[in-house]
Amino acid sequence: MPRQPENPPRAITILDVAAEAQVSKSTVSLVLQGSELIRKETAERVREAARRLGYVYNRRAGELRRKSSNTIGVVINDLMNPFFAEVLVGLERRLVDAGYIVFMAHTAESLERQLQVLNTMREQNTAGIALCPVLGTPASLTKTVKSWGMPLVVMIRTLGTGSYDFAGSDNTQGVQLATRHLLAAGHRRIAFLGGHSGPVLEQRLDGYKAALAEAGIAFDEHLVFAADPTRQGGHDAMRAILEATPPIKAAVSYNDLVAFGALSALGERGLRAGRDFALMGFDNVLDAAHSNPPLSTVDIRPSDLGEQAAALLLQRIQEPTLNRQRYLAEPRLVLRQSA
Repeated sequence: MPRQPENPPRAITILDVAAEAQVSKSTVSLVLQGSELIRKETAERVREAARRLGYVYNRRAGELRRKSSNTIGVVINDLMNPFFAEVLVGLERRLVDAGYIVFMAHTAESLERQLQVLNTMREQNTAGIALCPVLGTPASLTKTVKSWGMPLVVMIRTLGTGSYDFAGSDNTQGVQLATRHLLAAGHRRIAFLGGHSGPVLEQRLDGYKAALAEAGIAFDEHLVFAADPTRQGGHDAMRAILEATPPIKAAVSYNDLVAFGALSALGERGLRAGRDFALMGFDNVLDAAHSNPPLSTVDIRPSDLGEQAAALLLQRIQEPTLNRQRYLAEPRLVLRQSA
């Protein structure tokens, strides 16, 4: 008699995993999608059951069923600045832990490039977008992305007074703290170094002006030295400061990158921050502790800020009808040798 074909082994399904873990099918589905709605103990029990049974989750099929991907789009405006790189590290860490894949795009402060990458993310049905907008981004962009049905969190730079979620820092308070420190050290002609335009510059200048007003010192626009928020911008602006009359012996920088350029300009003149000139940065990037001399700065914990932005976005994905969410990192002074 001809040999009867053997029955092939039955494929393990999500129902098998649910039975093994003693949970519902929907709980298993949420765990495999990386949802944080499930308690950690339950999620681990589900994953362990899947491992025992040899179940392999078909992520692409899950994406098709959900009509969105397991990818989060992250749009960064300036990866040449280590601050944004550190924000990205924290953001990615939080999203990957939640089971998402990060699709990162760098706009290099180009409005055209920003629109291009956002449209690409829309075409890819990304599950959400974290955006650090380029300078000049219209406030209407948040409404546009919302009309696509895509969860959005805006980072670092605000875009008007809309209902979008936002993660950033208290820029006004941070610069106010830095300027107060220089005033307490006896400085009266204090420069503000770096920045050209945008909401972050306006907020930081507000802090500078507020600290001067507290000390009874009139704001002098000639002490504001506009410059690109780069090392080169800081270098060039510091050279201009050193030519000023009467002399200027202290400055608050728009960011740490500007301060690093200012340090190099001081060095070229045989001057040293902390001895010949008091210099404050803003951000507290990792390099600030290792500059020459180590930079006094305002700490807004860039990596933590990125994690908080990711947390806001994940919550928005899970609960689309939430009221507007907002996170502002509380600034702290970190005093080293430069001031």
